[in-house]
Amino acid sequence: MKRDASPEEIKKAYRSLAAKLHPDKNPGNKAAEARFKAVNRAHQVLSDAKKRKLYDEFGEDGLREGFDADAARAYRRATAGGVRFRQGQPQNLEDLFGGGVTGFGDLFGDLFGGGGNGRARGPMRTQGSDVASEVTVDFVSAVRGAELRLKLQDGGEEITVRIPKGADNGDKVRVPGHGAPGRMGSKPGDLILAIRVRPHPHFERSGLDLYLDLPISVSEAYEGAKVRVPTPEGPVTLTVPKRAQSGQVVRLKGKGVSRKNKQGDLYVRFLVRLPDSDSEEVQKAVAVLGKATPASIRDEITF
Repeated sequence: MKRDASPEEIKKAYRSLAAKLHPDKNPGNKAAEARFKAVNRAHQVLSDAKKRKLYDEFGEDGLREGFDADAARAYRRATAGGVRFRQGQPQNLEDLFGGGVTGFGDLFGDLFGGGGNGRARGPMRTQGSDVASEVTVDFVSAVRGAELRLKLQDGGEEITVRIPKGADNGDKVRVPGHGAPGRMGSKPGDLILAIRVRPHPHFERSGLDLYLDLPISVSEAYEGAKVRVPTPEGPVTLTVPKRAQSGQVVRLKGKGVSRKNKQGDLYVRFLVRLPDSDSEEVQKAVAVLGKATPASIRDEITF
């Protein structure tokens, strides 16, 4: 049966198959009874132009009682490419007449394919499809790895999702058995979660490397110092060299992101922080520094 089958073709196929599968002609045959119900349901949809249009656009969801097509379109636009627990929709008439029972082509093969024998077949067992969604995690959980408890939107069930160490934006996590349910007792599909990472207020990431702007005082920059620097594996001590300049970068090897036996680095950029004070002592100190700074500090800058 083609997707654009005419109402006359559908009606003819329905009457023929319904007559063969009617319970009066198949007493005690549960498979035939199930297929008879599926055929009736499919015919109710395909013989109603409005329902058929809704099914073509939204799949099974469009047939639910009280379904609001306009709201569904608005929601779909708002979450396009986003992260909601959503299931792929059927794309042709065969999916509808399958209905968890059997394929459209099998039901009408004797009418449109020339190969059917009119006998009712048993229900088809089909594994459920995967469901795509996304999960947003904080920067630290992505770098260090974490276990999250998530509540599914459909039935309120909670599941545990393990975020692997070193996860990054766009990575995917598979949660077995939490996708769409299978047909006729077959196993469900999986839930595929795309990871989105919230930005950190101080650290930036590029691949496995981390970048940090570290404020230091004037005296620390001039005299040198040992300062505390946070890293994914805990704080470490960093030596600020004497006469450090604002913008100067040092690398802490192996202190970046760890992922699959690979280790990134941490790049620390010094930012000399001046005191925010109008006191006389500070003004005198700045004047002394100004006199000690050569007037040629910008002579090498050219376009």
